[in-house]
Amino acid sequence: MSKCKFLSASVLFPLFFACVAPAQPLPKIALSQVYTQLQIDRPVWMSEAPDGSGRLFFVQQSGIVYIVKKGSDGGDAKEFFNIENRHPYFWNEDGLLSIAFHPGFKTNGLFYVYYNQENNAEQRAKFQGFPYRSVISEFKVSGTNADVADMASERILFEVGQPFPNHKGGELVFGPDDYLYLALGDGGSAGDPLNNGQNLSTLLAKMLRIDVNSRTTLGNDYRSFQLNYGIPSDNPFARGVGSVREEIFAYGLRNAWRYSFDRKTGDLWAGDVGQDLWEEVDIVTNGGNYGWSIREGAHYFKDGPPGAKYAEPVMEYAHRTSDQPDGMFPDHATGNCIIGGYVYRGKKYPALDGIYIYADYSPGVIYGLRYDREAHKVTAEGTMLRQPKSIISFGEDLDGELYAFTQDGFIYSITAP
Repeated sequence: MSKCKFLSASVLFPLFFACVAPAQPLPKIALSQVYTQLQIDRPVWMSEAPDGSGRLFFVQQSGIVYIVKKGSDGGDAKEFFNIENRHPYFWNEDGLLSIAFHPGFKTNGLFYVYYNQENNAEQRAKFQGFPYRSVISEFKVSGTNADVADMASERILFEVGQPFPNHKGGELVFGPDDYLYLALGDGGSAGDPLNNGQNLSTLLAKMLRIDVNSRTTLGNDYRSFQLNYGIPSDNPFARGVGSVREEIFAYGLRNAWRYSFDRKTGDLWAGDVGQDLWEEVDIVTNGGNYGWSIREGAHYFKDGPPGAKYAEPVMEYAHRTSDQPDGMFPDHATGNCIIGGYVYRGKKYPALDGIYIYADYSPGVIYGLRYDREAHKVTAEGTMLRQPKSIISFGEDLDGELYAFTQDGFIYSITAP
């Protein structure tokens, strides 16, 4: 996450409400601390096992996954998975960044993780001379203890060379189509120096979609080889030609930090971290080009091909107050690092139904918007909560209830009147 420094808070302030201006008729929300006996060092992700066990799996960026029983105080936390000895967390935006459970996890025990590694000299030669790599692996739960991962079961699906230590994206999520989705950042540094955003021969700056249940063979005759995963036939560049990567689902994303499927509509919502001026929210569609690094938000960042068309963001907001009048929504508060969230579909708080809830890391403000899918426009937007803690990520349980994870290692549920 560019510009999102994840600095530790030295003082824990109480959380408080912000009233919504009449022009933005969204309900106010609050953060209520849960799992009070659990404190995780840089909690970046959470997923509930789809097996009816009521187990929540919290990801610590250093390389550990903890199990907590849903509804407990967190004092029952167990270590499920640990790769700290691989040192995946060597810079601010690296680490173990997510876990995703196979839709058939209840019977097959399979799960997937995304983590980062520094390359030695031999590995650099393998990955275009790049000093880092991202790893997407499949693991299996122990056959004798469902609360422990079988660390010897790792099957690497693929690895991607990384030129810089930032912009890793890094969320794994299964879509309603049972395919595995992963967004990778543009490779890092600043300004997309390698022009990965519009380059279809690289997986960087893309939303990827793969089938973990099949294997695709590429090439012809003696030059053919089998991937450790399948390419969905309706990927936009499936059966492509030349060097175009068939895993690509959408492209032109700078560094999508947290994205989610609306469990009612199936829409894929993403918060894409901006460069210098604009943060954006996108609905990511099959074959969509979201503009980076020709555009940042709805604005041109540098010259591009004449007549090129790009998918418009659903929402954008400025870093500086002086730029607010030029934004799609001039009344949106400023920020500098978006944290993508979820469309609320839980049962506890009907007033939140259909609202996409997202945040900005630096001021810790939580925003919301309502979107008319038929009209393709935002019908309401605004600030739902101002509070002083830096929000790193959001989470959703199987009931559709939402959580926020803060820099100081605490877990909060999102509540409303």
